[in-house]
Amino acid sequence: MSLVTEEIRAKAEVYYGEEICQQKTKYFLKEAGLPNGLLPLKDIEECGYVKETGFVWLKQKNKIEHKFEKIGKVTSYANNVTAYVEPKKIRKLTGVKVKELLLWITLTNIYVNDPPSDDKITFKSSAGICKTFPVSAFQIEEKYDQGTATATATATIEQGKVVEI
Repeated sequence: MSLVTEEIRAKAEVYYGEEICQQKTKYFLKEAGLPNGLLPLKDIEECGYVKETGFVWLKQKNKIEHKFEKIGKVTSYANNVTAYVEPKKIRKLTGVKVKELLLWITLTNIYVNDPPSDDKITFKSSAGICKTFPVSAFQIEEKYDQGTATATATATIEQGKVVEI
């Protein structure tokens, strides 16, 4: 059973296609003050966002596994990933598991520690297990082309909102 009902879709901003969905995924994460590489999905077919509740869904063609090299953790992303996004946190996450020894553990909550000077992000599982890592392990450098020049975009985020690029 899908968590994305017709009622939710009617209230949502819905986007289709890999390029726009990748942009929107990074935007949702930045808007919440979370690292932009937290959801490294591929071949995203659809994404949606209900602004009034913070509900987000991402639908990709196939389940993928991704290794976060800086921390050596393998994460599995299902075809459908859903969550409620709030400033500095993701709650009620579905479709994301992390490999811990020989077990796959379902993640349910992610939050950036306050104050942000800690530079830490914490992941919580449905079993109550928590792990904390540096935010930088999930941050990717964004590049954009402007004519023939390539530059790195840097965003200033205050209280979960992008205020300067």
